[in-house]
Amino acid sequence: MTTRRRRLSWVLVLLFLVMPLAELFVLIQVGQVIGVWWTILLLVADSIFGAWLMRREGARAWNALTTALSSGKLPSNEIADGALIVLGGALMLSPGFVSDVFGIVLILPFTRPIFRRVLSTVVQKRIVVSAMPSGFGPATQRPRNDDIVTGEVIDKDEPA
Repeated sequence: MTTRRRRLSWVLVLLFLVMPLAELFVLIQVGQVIGVWWTILLLVADSIFGAWLMRREGARAWNALTTALSSGKLPSNEIADGALIVLGGALMLSPGFVSDVFGIVLILPFTRPIFRRVLSTVVQKRIVVSAMPSGFGPATQRPRNDDIVTGEVIDKDEPA
């Protein structure tokens, strides 16, 4: 198993096993401290705030993207901001305080540049790895001798 697959396996374990357990633990702890109804109200208010924040920052990111495109600038930061806002919004959709905190941190305009740098580093590594020849696949295939046909092109409209 490659290092990349092992890392992906751990990320999936974290996402599908540890995160729900952490969400349940935090929900139970908050519910015991402030009560069930206040916890539910806090989750609803948190979702409303997240939706408002995502809408506001999404509109700003869209305006920045259209401005960059119209000026002929490569919109790499704007695209990264849009991706982070969408990811933050997806985290805000899942119920729980832990994912909401991560979602809000991804959406906030003053914390997003940190994650933009992380995202651009990951994307740059992926581009370098995918651009390197691996010895397998279409990028390194050479034409076989039976794929090459030698011949002469004859144009019928041109007099001989």
